[in-house]
Amino acid sequence: MDKLLTMSNKELTRLDVMQRLEEKRLKQREAAEMLAISERHVRRLFRAYKAGGAEELISKRRGKASNNRLAPKVVTQARDLIYERYDDFGPTLAHEKLTEIHGLKISRESVRGLMITEGLWKPKKLKRPPVHQMRERRACFGELVQIDGSPHAWFEDRGPRCTLLVFIDDATGQLGELRFVELETFFGYCEAVRHYVGRHGKPVAFYSDKHGIFKVNQQRPLGLSSGLTQFGRAMQELDIEILCANTPQAKGRVERANQTLQDRLVKELRLHGISDMQSGNAYLPKFLDDFNKRFAVVPRSNHDAHRPLLPTENLDLILCHKETRTLTKNLAVHYNNVIYQIQTQRPTYALRHAKVTICENAQSQVTILYNDQPLEYTLYQKPVRQAEVVSTKSIDAHLKKKKKPHTPAPDHPWRQYGKHINGKPIQEVTSHASD
Repeated sequence: MDKLLTMSNKELTRLDVMQRLEEKRLKQREAAEMLAISERHVRRLFRAYKAGGAEELISKRRGKASNNRLAPKVVTQARDLIYERYDDFGPTLAHEKLTEIHGLKISRESVRGLMITEGLWKPKKLKRPPVHQMRERRACFGELVQIDGSPHAWFEDRGPRCTLLVFIDDATGQLGELRFVELETFFGYCEAVRHYVGRHGKPVAFYSDKHGIFKVNQQRPLGLSSGLTQFGRAMQELDIEILCANTPQAKGRVERANQTLQDRLVKELRLHGISDMQSGNAYLPKFLDDFNKRFAVVPRSNHDAHRPLLPTENLDLILCHKETRTLTKNLAVHYNNVIYQIQTQRPTYALRHAKVTICENAQSQVTILYNDQPLEYTLYQKPVRQAEVVSTKSIDAHLKKKKKPHTPAPDHPWRQYGKHINGKPIQEVTSHASD
């Protein structure tokens, strides 16, 4: 009685080749080329076929468990830990935590399959990628640094929303600076640039979007004779070029870094119990070093394009808000609804109608420069506060800072109004009347 055999396509192909070898219609060298195996293995298969027939060509491992399968204990432990602590993690990050913190010997794809089976991870469908012109990485570290701000709920529901400023090197993919700020502002970027330059030096160029901090987007800007924003003016003084991208895809390296950070950094902050910007900024250097060890690549050139600060470059007077004003004949200058009276020992006529530069830092401290030298001044008059100019992105934060109406204390005299008669409490007057 004939025996029913179940064979795969590969095994059926081998059977056909063995039959042709047996009929002398094929040579061993040709059979090896057709099966993509060595001639020695062809001879081994042919001997097995002649000894036992087609059954000898079927894999002996079919229907048996793999020798490399995971132990049920490891699978159970990984499943329990994922449900307990890492249920919203991605497979890659969950695998890192399971292996580095808990010491489990499990592969990343095993974690992915386990999370898919449990319904904790949905495999992404392959999409047709949009066509964008490819741009090769820069050759040198520090030649081009992509910068961007990423508003996000970085502390989830444990703290307020804020913005993370991200500096990433184009040649290496190395994060150069991370900093939490309340809003994406000029002073926020200045502080990030200060830390970046202090750590690496001055890069050749920054690559950003067309945010109003980096580029003047009005055709005829008012009050900007140079056509530069405050950040553009500061970078020009530091000899750092600013390049603006036309599309988000053009600076895709920092955009993809933002997506990665919104996943990995949020969960790291949760694991470390961090819920405010101050603690977050203190933790970011440690996260930055770990991130660069995992994902940074080696540049094509060993040359470091960063440059040191020159002795004449004072960051305190460069990374600040600067405006040019003209002194009146009384040596007064108006700035930001405040009148500053210059105090000087030299003859007053020497400074009449002189051009001065007003520098304001992030703490609203004002320095007035004349020929790059600071002038002493006093506040002559501070006018009544008028309407303020607030950018669209700053409206929410500005309204939150608005002071609440003052509530008098429980023992405030205002609360005792109407409770006294002729200087005596009402209760005391009532008791005397009853007597």
